[in-house]
Amino acid sequence: MISGLLSLLGAAVLVVLDQLIKHWATAALLPVGSMEVLPGIVELRYCLNDGMAFSMLAGKQGLLIGVTSVMLVAVLVMLFVRKMPLAERIAWTLVLGGGVGNLIDRVLNGVVVDYINVLFMHFAIFNFADICVCVGVGLLMLVLLLDSTKKDELAQQKAEDDGTA
Repeated sequence: MISGLLSLLGAAVLVVLDQLIKHWATAALLPVGSMEVLPGIVELRYCLNDGMAFSMLAGKQGLLIGVTSVMLVAVLVMLFVRKMPLAERIAWTLVLGGGVGNLIDRVLNGVVVDYINVLFMHFAIFNFADICVCVGVGLLMLVLLLDSTKKDELAQQKAEDDGTA
């Protein structure tokens, strides 16, 4: 229960940060369009996205809101019900915070405010909430991979011990 509440608090902090940054980006970037942060590498560019990653499902706000809501409720329930290692809990907390941050935009505005534009490669413009979700999923994959490797090593050790006994 305590770990679930801490996860919820962590996600809430991420949501507040996301919304504050988006508010700043709207106020600062909307009038000028963009500003360079690292010339030729990264700029901040005001952009509204009515889809998901790379504008997929653009204009399908009802579907995106519905699917996102169901998934976030499942993550929230899991954070309260399931025991998990700290790294996995942090990963799911990042996914929850980022998901809620973008969901708020979709529900209130019908679009998500994006503002980070990587200039040295062709990539979608994204935001802090997107970073939270991607880092969370990446961390989750790493945790699952390490857990799987650990289980394989334990099974191999058990098989070797059984063979020599």
